[in-house]
Amino acid sequence: MVNSSIPTPATKKPSKVEGLKERSNFLREPVATELLQDTTHFTEEAVQILKFHGSYQQDNRDNRVKGQEKDYQFMLRTKNPGGLVPPQLYLTLDKLAEEYGNQTLRATTRQGFQLHGILKQNLKNAIAAIIENLGSTLAACGDVNRNVMAPPAPFKNRADYQYAWKYAQNIADLLTPQTGAYYEIWLDGEKAISAEEDPAVKEARQKNGTGTTFHEGEEPIYGTHYMPRKFKVCVTVPEDNSVDLFSQDLTLVVMMNDDQLIGFNVYAGGGLGRTHNKEETFARLADPICYVDKEDVYDIVKAIVATQRDYGDRTDRRHARLKYLIHDWGVDKFRSMVEKYFGKPLQPFKPLPEFQYEDFLGWHEQGDGKLFLGISVQNGRIMDDAKMQLRTALREIVQQFNLPMRLTPHHNVIFYEIEPEKRQAIEAILSRCQVEADPNAIKPLVRYAMACPALPTCGLATTESERIIPSVLDRIEALLQKLGLGDEHFVIRMTGCPNGCARPYMAELGFVGTGPEMYQIWLGGSANQTRLAQVYIEKMHLNNLEVEFEPLFVYFKQARQGAETFGDFCDRVGLASIREFAANYTPQAVEETAQPAADEQIAVVETVPASNGKIRSRHRISIRDDVYDKLKIIGSREGKTLTAMVNEALETYLKDQSSEF
Repeated sequence: MVNSSIPTPATKKPSKVEGLKERSNFLREPVATELLQDTTHFTEEAVQILKFHGSYQQDNRDNRVKGQEKDYQFMLRTKNPGGLVPPQLYLTLDKLAEEYGNQTLRATTRQGFQLHGILKQNLKNAIAAIIENLGSTLAACGDVNRNVMAPPAPFKNRADYQYAWKYAQNIADLLTPQTGAYYEIWLDGEKAISAEEDPAVKEARQKNGTGTTFHEGEEPIYGTHYMPRKFKVCVTVPEDNSVDLFSQDLTLVVMMNDDQLIGFNVYAGGGLGRTHNKEETFARLADPICYVDKEDVYDIVKAIVATQRDYGDRTDRRHARLKYLIHDWGVDKFRSMVEKYFGKPLQPFKPLPEFQYEDFLGWHEQGDGKLFLGISVQNGRIMDDAKMQLRTALREIVQQFNLPMRLTPHHNVIFYEIEPEKRQAIEAILSRCQVEADPNAIKPLVRYAMACPALPTCGLATTESERIIPSVLDRIEALLQKLGLGDEHFVIRMTGCPNGCARPYMAELGFVGTGPEMYQIWLGGSANQTRLAQVYIEKMHLNNLEVEFEPLFVYFKQARQGAETFGDFCDRVGLASIREFAANYTPQAVEETAQPAADEQIAVVETVPASNGKIRSRHRISIRDDVYDKLKIIGSREGKTLTAMVNEALETYLKDQSSEF
């Protein structure tokens, strides 16, 4: 087989980034030169190569001043296969966040950490410290395999979970860039001490004969041009979809016979990134491809990577992911090409049970007499504030008990290897820092929600996500309470742009930013993240949330079947039926509002249709706790709703003030 190093359609030129990769001397330039320059930022050419080293150049838009230079800063992302964070590394990251960052850490949805707010002058010291303390940022970004995910639950009595961890690490090693640029630039050429690779990984990297390996240059698998775009991999076990396996470019499912590993089922072609108003871009679920024996697992990984490397679209970066290649070719043609690189016939995919989602929060037995503890991190942001000192709590636990950590694909953290007698002391630290250890005490809407960072630092964000989702969840909770659905919960995910970092297209209810305070609304994903959602509203202003969602939730309440989940309901009845119900819906009068925030109560004036047939936005009036309590007592005694009493009071007040109008 003859492999072109950079195949492109005859009528199209490779994208600009392909040229930058070719001229970079295997990721060295212009980063190495510009790092030495006394500037606040890198050029656009260097920024593209810097991503391969695990960093994005950003601009804090909150700090922009007209006529002045942008507030340049850098985000660093760590690569932690399977989410493993040794205690030494965590304490280093915490210290870097304090010294060079914005005093926060952010757990990502790919089981790594992000440090925000680092200045260019501190970038080398920060990356060097991470490398020297058992970490890495190499290939956490860029056109390469990203962090390899695996279920985070540290079950020591489950051989399948142990294998998932092992192969996540080994595949991460197999697909790690081999260029010396990373250590030359950040450690002045001194490669840090790291764990020894599995000998089978070294052998697989050099093995060829079917066109998967380059024998010239520094990159035996990637070659001069690396991948057309990012390439995401995960390893999981049957039934466990904590990793959102259908959203990955490549997924391996551990297959066991009793306690013996026999091989892997292989999925390929998932991906969620898309662009608004570009129908040729879309979210896609991974397809079943084949089964391989355990001896062949590295060969199948290389075969799929090589197929995408050699045939993926290098002319249009919006069309460059593996999902588009499989969509354009069809699964059968893709499977046939993979088979050529693999060097022998592919075996049929083996049956699997249904996949379920689990977040592993709270206390659990890990299977060897020790415990593990999953701690919820809202939107992945580890910080201290007036309400909760999460960063302090995690730091103290690591310092006192030297515990390893696993990050979850839901941007939470898990401490493990906990001696049972240490549980009380750990709970005391959490309690003192106001950190909730009981997942059942966390509001379900909050527990299962995810949001990307978005504004102010993400250059792609068109609107808020992480900063706005707490208030959005409060409003949805209040609406559900009002409609008699207070016990319902579902998976909500929000992003500030359509790239899908918080995986909104797999959610039961997804918010995708389209502009300032505007969101595209997606419905119908499953609670277990096994089905794509669909677009319900192209553009919704956040002010209209209650108006748009009330008929949706009322229809769910009236027409659901048994204990049907919200996502399953939306998928079953279909968007056309939901839209028809909403178009004919008469808004309900508000009897009482949901339980409000601690410092105030909210009375919501009744919503009514406007003269043009559309639903008018609901207005909100805040009243003090003591006033609310008195109104509730009077209303109960006189048989009046809070809305009616508020209207009467306001009408009386307006009559008294009529002379001023």
